[in-house]
Amino acid sequence: MKGLTEKEIERIREELTNCQRPIFLFHDDADGLCSFLLLYRYIKEGIGIVIKSKPCVDKKFAKKVIDYEADKVFILDIAIVKQEFVDEVRRPVIWIDHHEPKKLDNVLYFNPRLHKKDIVYPATNICYDIVQQDLWIAMAGCIGDWHIPYFRGEFCEQYPGLIDESITNPGQALFESKIGKLANIFNFMLKGTTSEAMKCVKVLTRINSPYEILNQETGQGRFVYKRFEKINSMYLTALDDVKKKVKKKDRFIVYTYQDDKMSFTGELSNEILHTYPDKIIIIAREKSGEMRMSLRSKGVILPPIINKALVNVSGYGGGHEYACGACVKKEDFERFVDNLRKEIE
Repeated sequence: MKGLTEKEIERIREELTNCQRPIFLFHDDADGLCSFLLLYRYIKEGIGIVIKSKPCVDKKFAKKVIDYEADKVFILDIAIVKQEFVDEVRRPVIWIDHHEPKKLDNVLYFNPRLHKKDIVYPATNICYDIVQQDLWIAMAGCIGDWHIPYFRGEFCEQYPGLIDESITNPGQALFESKIGKLANIFNFMLKGTTSEAMKCVKVLTRINSPYEILNQETGQGRFVYKRFEKINSMYLTALDDVKKKVKKKDRFIVYTYQDDKMSFTGELSNEILHTYPDKIIIIAREKSGEMRMSLRSKGVILPPIINKALVNVSGYGGGHEYACGACVKKEDFERFVDNLRKEIE
């Protein structure tokens, strides 16, 4: 089953092929990056801009669109787009997403959840349905978003040794397979400054095989892998620190760190959940007087609980059923966590 109708897929394909200077705004994770790579490599036109910090396209990004003189705007895997952005750019906007559906004026909006509320179908999977090429990129993006796609069998035939066909658990695929490692490499390529991230993205647009990276077969592959090793060493240090602070009798794992360290909230929360599937995970990074969090669970639907925990708390949050983001003022963090505990326990 595909996430969009054939008519919707064809409409996006037409919009994609009938443009000369598209600009792609994409989320800073494997799903967003792979969505961009699939569309860009299909038409070989335009530029990409990674949306870091908060998954929101607002008015400040309009200038980038106007300065580039883009003829169309593609927004990929971004949960929030402001009407002020659409009104400012005055160009066709094609928004491909899989989060809670939104409604804006003058936007071509495509979301599988408009057809089936609880469907799990990453933006990468949608983009692969459109372009039908670069299967290895599509697989990495889906696995990076905790989803094993319908084309797994075809992928195993074309790229042997990267995942055992018997694996059906997304967490196991992400943390116990080579294609999962590639998904994490993609995630880590987007760390650091925007300029550093986009330099890596440019290299990825020119790589033609996962083995170039995983086996370091080419100069471009070695460049990507070397950067991954540098960032991964910092990540492993943080991961070890989280595990040391796990309390067996506490259903919650709450870990906080300062903004002088690289942000790994999403990656840490995913791997800690895989290791401790019975826990509620909260990984929070303190930055600019706020606590920016990734929350994970298995079995506890998070968005309605987060909404209740935000009562009388300065902040916001939301996302998927079992994977959410939230941001609250530093002084409200303990109250927010206490509210979560009361709602769940």
